[in-house]
Amino acid sequence: MEYRIYDCETYDEDYICDKLVEYNISKVPAKQEILFDNINKKIINKNGKIIAGCIARMYCWNVLYIDILWVDEEYRNTGIGSKLLKYVENIARDKGCYLAHLDTFDFQAKEFYLKYGYEIFGELKNCPENHSRFYFRKKL
Repeated sequence: MEYRIYDCETYDEDYICDKLVEYNISKVPAKQEILFDNINKKIINKNGKIIAGCIARMYCWNVLYIDILWVDEEYRNTGIGSKLLKYVENIARDKGCYLAHLDTFDFQAKEFYLKYGYEIFGELKNCPENHSRFYFRKKL
């Protein structure tokens, strides 16, 4: 068999993702009507500047994946990150979510997530070089 490998276009990426989701759902039926329910939130200060944000989504089986939680350096250690994390978790919980997971690097927010009840279930060492990437979960 002869074949060639090409760069994906955006519509190709969507197709490939859709086909994987279709397969996954055939093996483990979805628990939620909207397969990928975005829970993206931002905090804006009085001057209209975004000072914090969270990019997260509930997927297929009532599981929350927190992709990004960011707070502007000027506003760190003020409670904004905690408030945003709890807010997103509460929305997910209200929608029937029972589990959250995320990852962070050793130089980012490892201690922050431990403080809020997340537990480490994996570590990828030397990623990036001389650092670790940690994988967290939390029962909601």
